[in-house]
Amino acid sequence: MKSAHNPGLFAAFWQSFAVLPLWVKLWTGLLSTVNMASLAFISQPSGGIIATLVFSGIGLSMIAAIYSGGLSRLVGLGHVIAWIPLIVILVFTPPLATGAHNAYLTLLLVINTVSLVFDINDFRLWLAGERAVFA
Repeated sequence: MKSAHNPGLFAAFWQSFAVLPLWVKLWTGLLSTVNMASLAFISQPSGGIIATLVFSGIGLSMIAAIYSGGLSRLVGLGHVIAWIPLIVILVFTPPLATGAHNAYLTLLLVINTVSLVFDINDFRLWLAGERAVFA
């Protein structure tokens, strides 16, 4: 059993999430929803690689959160590693898509590009020494 001073990883994650500003929580919810929707298009052209890159970014970010003991600016690195190739694919070699699939790929591109702006800055700040877990 974890003591009050060592709440465990799951609790540490939620404690650090709870202190984030409301707009960050809302943004995270939108970002998560859009990225999870990649599973709905997995059978579409390039759907497998797109979903793989989406979930690689999420997984790498979770590893960073585990390493940090909660949410820190390092979490953005996971997105940077996996989502830059995703953005490159969506911009330079987009899959043939129509209708809902095309609309989804456009939304994914916009949402993840905006996220990368925040993530690159967060990782830059982490490299500059801002390594505290949000609490």
